[in-house]
Amino acid sequence: MPVVTPSPSGQPEPGAPLTRRTSWAEAAAAADAAKPVTHVPAPTRLPSSAPGTQTDTSDAVPGLAATDTPSAPSAAPSETPAFRRTRPTVADTIAESPMPDFISSPGLFVKEQKPRPRGGVRGAIYSMTGGAWNLGPGPKQRQEEELGRRISRQLQGSYNTAVLSLKGGIGKTSTTVGVGLTLAEYRGDAPCAIDANPDSGDLVERALGEGIYQQSSPRTITDLLENIESIDSLTALSRYMHHAGRLHLIAGEQDPEVSDSLTAEEYLRIRKLISAYYSVALTDCGTGVTHNAMSGILQSADNLVIAAGYAVSGAKRARSTLQWLASHGYEELARNAIVVITDKDEVSSRVDKDAIEEHLAGICRELIAVPHDRGVADGDLVTLDVLRPDTRRAYKEIAAAIVDGYR
Repeated sequence: MPVVTPSPSGQPEPGAPLTRRTSWAEAAAAADAAKPVTHVPAPTRLPSSAPGTQTDTSDAVPGLAATDTPSAPSAAPSETPAFRRTRPTVADTIAESPMPDFISSPGLFVKEQKPRPRGGVRGAIYSMTGGAWNLGPGPKQRQEEELGRRISRQLQGSYNTAVLSLKGGIGKTSTTVGVGLTLAEYRGDAPCAIDANPDSGDLVERALGEGIYQQSSPRTITDLLENIESIDSLTALSRYMHHAGRLHLIAGEQDPEVSDSLTAEEYLRIRKLISAYYSVALTDCGTGVTHNAMSGILQSADNLVIAAGYAVSGAKRARSTLQWLASHGYEELARNAIVVITDKDEVSSRVDKDAIEEHLAGICRELIAVPHDRGVADGDLVTLDVLRPDTRRAYKEIAAAIVDGYR
């Protein structure tokens, strides 16, 4: 729009119509109407001529002499001037920004909710306020939840833990049942327990109760071996197993004439079959480390649980077991073994429990004590519901230590 310069006197030029200017826009419109814009054609770029020739000025701009021919610009602008900014569009911004990970980073979009406290003062406050005040779980509850996470860790492959001792009656079978039931409670996949005790083992009786076991079809590890070639599915295998909840068990042979006939090769065949359907297996080995199947059990074991008692003789036998293993080619198993001391007989106060624990703790990966509990000491059915909280926690610690050893 051309610039309108008001006359010095502030009066309109002679002959121009009077215009009332009430605003800048109206004044500009009035000026445009009074003085139309004359479009001047752009100067024509003249062709260059050789020296000494006369330039044709017929197409020159009127009013300009030949000598006043405008010079051509040195170069036409090929790019957008530097002072002009281009603002990114919303689409450009979205395309250039990283895609948020809705799966691995849910906390970016949803506020993390504190777990509900169970029991204690924190649980009481939560219940009284209807959940309005959530102080979160206390230290003990957090420890229990951490044990559960360790036990339920997903595994790649199949693993086997052998439970053994050099002396009977010190909690070996009750530990196998208690830990097996704990694994079944926390793991998504059912565990399997194998009774490889050559001395008429009672693993299934301790898990089911003797009455229920006698009423069921008493198929044993011997029956499984006789038909092992025909088993090609978990359904077929289940016909030779017993079930204590989600814990699946293979019963030991009760006939004393054949109970000691299980060989290392036969055990390895059973272990190979079990590994196709179960990620965790426990093997109750019986007493001693020299019976026929023991070499096969140790060969296929990923870690060991050594059962011991608070009696001085029990502690010595546990140490002797670890020394025998280390000197017979099983040094890695001995180093990573878990020693479980069960206070089965509620030993005399004259026994220095701390000294026994210290004596064994330095030669194994972990030592865990199971307190005295009549639900274990009676030698009958072992169920988690009737055990003391400290006993259940001990079995959880053993189960977590077992799964930690599966690498």
